[in-house]
Parts: sequence; C-alpha cells; structure tokens
Amino acid sequence: MHPRMKSVVRDMMWARVIDDAQRLQLPTNFLKALPPDFIHVEFDDLRTYAAEYHPDDHRMVLDRSLSFNAAGRILKPLSKMTYKELDVLYHELFHAYLDYLAVVDAQSDEAGHRSDELLHFAREQQVCRYGEVQITPIIQRKDETESRYLTQAESWEALNETWAVFIGWAIWNQLEVQHKTKRSMFQEPRQATHWIQRFKMAFERGAFRGYYVPEDPDERRLARKRYLAQQSQLALEEAGVLMKQVLGFQDAFIDRLMTSFGATRASSCSTAEGRAE
Repeated sequence: MHPRMKSVVRDMMWARVIDDAQRLQLPTNFLKALPPDFIHVEFDDLRTYAAEYHPDDHRMVLDRSLSFNAAGRILKPLSKMTYKELDVLYHELFHAYLDYLAVVDAQSDEAGHRSDELLHFAREQQVCRYGEVQITPIIQRKDETESRYLTQAESWEALNETWAVFIGWAIWNQLEVQHKTKRSMFQEPRQATHWIQRFKMAFERGAFRGYYVPEDPDERRLARKRYLAQQSQLALEEAGVLMKQVLGFQDAFIDRLMTSFGATRASSCSTAEGRAE
C-alpha cells in the first residue's frame, strides 16, 4: 500500500476508535492526546498474551481476534468487541499514552519545559512506591511474599503494568454497570455506586497488581515475570490521579470514592517525605 494511503487508513481507523469510544460513553481524552501516527498497530496469532506493547518502536501487537473479521489488517469496531477485549485494548492504549508522554518529555527536556503532570506524578511514584516492592515468588501462593529492590527499568515497568491493569479494569467494569441502561454511569447514581462497590471489593482483594521482567538473566531463568504482592498494588492516591487525568472521571465521583475509604487525594509519596523531614 502507498505510504500516503497507509496514512489515510491509519487516521481513519484512529478517528473511528475515538468515535466508537464516545458512542460507548468510554473515556476518550487521553486517546485524543495520542497522535494517530505514534502507535504502529500489528496483529498476530498470540498464544500467551492477548496483546503486547513495545515502547522501543511504539509498536502495539494485538491478537488477530481484535481485528476486523479476524483478518489481521485493521482494528474491528469497538462496539463488536467483548468487555474483556476492550479491557485489553485500553490496557495497551494506556501503555502507548505513557510512552508518548515520556517521548515528548525527552524531546522538550533541553528546552527546560516542566514534564507533563501525569508523567511527573508517575516518576515520583516510581521512586517512592516501586523502587522497593513486595512480590509473590510463587504466583499461586499469594500470602508468601518477598521484598525486592528494583532497577530503574524494572520499577518503571512495574508501575506501567500496575496502572494499565487498573485502566483496563475500570473500562470493563464501567461497561458492565452501564450495560442495562446504556447511559453513562455518571448520569445514573445507582451505577456510580455499583462501580465504587466493585472498586472497593477489587482493592480489598488486591486485584490491582502489576509485574516486571527481571533484568538479571539468572533470575529471569527462574521466572520470566515477577508479580507484585497485594502490599505493592495500586495506591488509592494513584487511582484518584488516573481516574481524573487519564479516564476523565468527574471530581465529585472521585471524591465520593475516596470518602468511602476515608482517604484523601494527597500523594502517599508527599506524605512519606513530610514524615521524613
């Protein structure tokens, strides 16, 4: 296909993704911030995972089942996807978004520009929450944990995956609570309550946990991935920031969720720094 035609097809596909998301009343703000030419989407017969994102070349590899007619050429309409497929897609799109913010920040660093607010928060959390983590060496034994000091690359991946797990979960559960009325949960108090209840249950069960791939070759031979333990799952403060800055959830909704936990939106890192001083 001619490069110009490829560009037209790519732009049309991206416009359709945003339009489909709006029709499903799903978040679109961070999608609109992504340039259509930033992500290179590919399809393959993936056996182990439903999708992969490669930041080195901004490449998103999706299973062929997410393509139109499973032909592996273009993304199928979001309205034709299952809730699980939309969870996977948003998970990967969030990886692309955080990657994009990092690329833009690196390009503007010489000009002395302040980093994006979300990226700044992410780097703060990377140091204070993901520099040392608890892991479950044997994934089936969730109560058996070990402490790990992570490298820069490991801690960034652990944060990235933890946050993306939450983004995907949030989309899946928003779709489920909106299923009956087909209206935004922000317009239906009962649906909003249901989503918050689901979040609390998932949080208490330690559902918002990511992983990292060990850099040490010897450790990688033992375990290709190290999964975080519940103690190192997504913090409430992180969830609040992601709901506001990525998902575009309303302030009143986020405040209601935080109040239900008796929590505030203050950064746990800032609190820790304050105690240290």
